[in-house]
Amino acid sequence: MAILSKEEARSLMEKVISLSKADECVVNLNSVEGGNIRYARNSVSTSGSEENTTLVVNSSFGKKSGTSTINEFDAASLEKVVRRSEELAKLAPENPEFMGALEPQQYQESKTYFKSTDDISPDQRAQFAADSIMPASAKDITAAGFLEDNAGFSSMMNSKGLFAYSQFSDVDFTVTMRTADGTGSGWVRRDFNDVKKLNTGEASQIAIDKALRSRNPKAIEPGKYTVILEPAAAADLINNMMNSMGARNADEGRSFLSKKGGGTKLGEKLVDERVKIYSDPLHPEVPFSTWSSEGTPMKKTAWIENGVVKNMYYDRYWASKQGKEALPSPSRFVMEGGNASLDEMIKNTRRGVLVTRLWYIRAVDPQTLLYTGLTRDGTFYIENGKIMYPVKNFRFNESPIIMLNNLEALGKPQRVEGNLVPPMKIRDFTFTSLSDAV
Repeated sequence: MAILSKEEARSLMEKVISLSKADECVVNLNSVEGGNIRYARNSVSTSGSEENTTLVVNSSFGKKSGTSTINEFDAASLEKVVRRSEELAKLAPENPEFMGALEPQQYQESKTYFKSTDDISPDQRAQFAADSIMPASAKDITAAGFLEDNAGFSSMMNSKGLFAYSQFSDVDFTVTMRTADGTGSGWVRRDFNDVKKLNTGEASQIAIDKALRSRNPKAIEPGKYTVILEPAAAADLINNMMNSMGARNADEGRSFLSKKGGGTKLGEKLVDERVKIYSDPLHPEVPFSTWSSEGTPMKKTAWIENGVVKNMYYDRYWASKQGKEALPSPSRFVMEGGNASLDEMIKNTRRGVLVTRLWYIRAVDPQTLLYTGLTRDGTFYIENGKIMYPVKNFRFNESPIIMLNNLEALGKPQRVEGNLVPPMKIRDFTFTSLSDAV
């Protein structure tokens, strides 16, 4: 089934709602179509495409709910999925946190869909791969990459008259470059809503250069270093922090935003005053849907402003329990940056480490947001304002809260994993041991 228009989706879901015998009925209709191409050892290994449309029906009798899913849309199948959800609801126990269906809401429209991405062909995917493989082969570098594109729509309707609809498109490209001797590695990622912004050749050249510069790394002692985190490295830790800003965990004493003895740190200065993080579904570079999975409208929201915690996210149940307005967690966020370039950060560093990215990150302590993980794909020692040589990878133990209190400089934000994150210079970043991984 192709991407349905708003009116086509509305018509189908109205038909489903009309079949309902439940106290309340919520219908979600979602469709995605796209493709991918994967290559390794400078040769395409797999490629494919997918297309699927799913209808999810949730029926409720009082506080008892049941859900059924189908991807067939003839009259008999629609009747079947509705009846099945009702049967399951009657068998289910009551949900003490049940929230009834929302009344109709007003939603803004966000530019999350680009036809250029929806129209990507197999030939285009092959060319994107070729533009990455060819410069690698020319320098005796081995490329391994993956490109994936998706486009589709999401929609929701309930028996109280709420209706929501949005379209989306995304393309995501990653590539790792390895030197022939196996000692050097470089990596890069690019993701956009509009594929016209993607240049896999330009991106791949960055990874190639990094691989060549990272050959034969030297071991240096672990310890506390000034680090310059490229946006991909910073994004992982910042994203983990953003995902931990739920009000319920904070209120129940299970969060870095919880206070000892009760209460939360809402309204308190938690990090450096230069830190400003917000979400905005209408942002032209990182747009996202203007409604949540519960149907709550999404709006521009400040999460941290001048280092102060301004908001925590609330689902509908917890908002109702606490007497607050529901505030969904954002799909994407923007961290404002500064004017320093990466070169300027390096030039102003007496002794430090440049980190391309982090991986295998795991939580150590959720109440301090302490994480551990490894550097990879290009880690370099800086001395007296210059990159001196590549170094072996480190294991780190660090909290984004501590990190953002040790902030020295911020650069221009770049899109990484759907978010905008700046490169950042941090003092006293903790490396605990060495890793032999490249």
